[in-house]
Amino acid sequence: MPFGQMSVRQLQEGLAAKEFSCHEVARSVLDAIERADEGVHAFLEVTADAALAAADALDERVAQGTFVQVGALAGVPVGYKDNMNLAGTHTTCSSNMLESYISPYTATCVAKTLSAGAMPVGKLNMDEFAFGSSTETSAFGPTFNPWDVTRVPGGSSGGSAAAVAAGMLPVTLGSDTGGSIRQPASFCGVVGVKPTYGVVSRYGIVAFGSSLDQVGPFARTVEDAALAMNAIAGHDPLDCTSQPCTVDFTANLDEGVSGMRIGVIPAFLEAEGLSAEVKAKMEEVAQKLEAAGAELHEIELPNAKAAISAYYVLGPCEAFSNLARFDSVRYGYSDPGHQDLGSQYEASRAKGFGPEARRRIMLGSYLLSAGVYDQYYYPAQQVRTLITEDYTKAFQEVDCLLAPTAPRTAFKFGEIAEPTEMYLSDMFTISINIAGNGGMSMPVGLGADTGLPVGAQLISPAFADQNMLRVAAELERIYGAAPVAPDFRAGE
Repeated sequence: MPFGQMSVRQLQEGLAAKEFSCHEVARSVLDAIERADEGVHAFLEVTADAALAAADALDERVAQGTFVQVGALAGVPVGYKDNMNLAGTHTTCSSNMLESYISPYTATCVAKTLSAGAMPVGKLNMDEFAFGSSTETSAFGPTFNPWDVTRVPGGSSGGSAAAVAAGMLPVTLGSDTGGSIRQPASFCGVVGVKPTYGVVSRYGIVAFGSSLDQVGPFARTVEDAALAMNAIAGHDPLDCTSQPCTVDFTANLDEGVSGMRIGVIPAFLEAEGLSAEVKAKMEEVAQKLEAAGAELHEIELPNAKAAISAYYVLGPCEAFSNLARFDSVRYGYSDPGHQDLGSQYEASRAKGFGPEARRRIMLGSYLLSAGVYDQYYYPAQQVRTLITEDYTKAFQEVDCLLAPTAPRTAFKFGEIAEPTEMYLSDMFTISINIAGNGGMSMPVGLGADTGLPVGAQLISPAFADQNMLRVAAELERIYGAAPVAPDFRAGE
């Protein structure tokens, strides 16, 4: 089996037993990426030198007999969404605005994976500045879904999901502002975890919505995702929103769901736009969890229907603020030939940002303008409070919620051209970012109509992410670990 298609446990057991070396793992994975990524375009930059240097340092630890003490991701090749700074690499956010930007420092989440023994193999494609649900807005071309290259991988962390689905890497990191880990995980048939807001530091991540963004892992097994969480979670003095976290996310994966109270949300299953095959899968998942010993409870989230409206006020307002720094003077593309600062500033931002980024900047500018601010921004914050209260009340009754991740399986490139229709791709994920709870997507087989992956969304109480991982582990026992997409499986 290729190293990129092994689990973390398989890799670490083989390395500890000296069946192969870290250098062999890194070299093999880099070669596999060169072959496979031609048809996927998950990577924007491959960091071969950094990966091999890390591998050689780890091999020294193996020779010294101290390899097992390195950390949760010792010897594991890992890739990073290209909004995460890694010193000496490009951090473009898939935008012409940052095409030439070289990171002078390393994001905390990336640094933590390196401290835990990860080998950094590259930066992964995404929607520009994380604005999108399909990775079609990348200035450097789209990523293709490994299950069907005529279809999108989801977004905005499409490259991170596709690299795992194609078996190029066992673990990648992405970010999630309104569903950008969970929706591509569903489309690509892999595990994707958005932790509770504050569990993982955002320092060094190029911000989209500072009150909404959260970093999390993609993997093919729940244990691999939990190990990645062990590596990246915890308080960071450089991020005032990060919180202490000493949880071992692998601790309860073998406990099963017997006696757990799992909530189902009838309104979600009757939502307009939910496909028949996804609805059928969610009903099947609920039945299987009940058969495994879980207690099912119907839960009402009366304000969740307002989540998209609130999100597309709050998100653009925060994006407008965060992207103001790209002014062609301090950061970003600078259009040449201008005699005054005003025209240079205007031309640089017009050419540096793509259409979706410009759309959200203009929307945020309007929503924060005098006379409009009170009409939209304050009510959106009030709705946010109501949604958060809905989840708090729900988790007084249940330990975990079950919902669809996305309303349908992966759609074809160009199939959704209307922006507002694209925004509905995140109709089931957005409310979790607004409330700040943990959420994840767990692959539960293929849809009956399209034959493409379907993801079940599991939602946990704030700072009880181990609840959703425990349920996900049970679903993995029922449905199996996430498979590599058929065209990329070893020996096939």
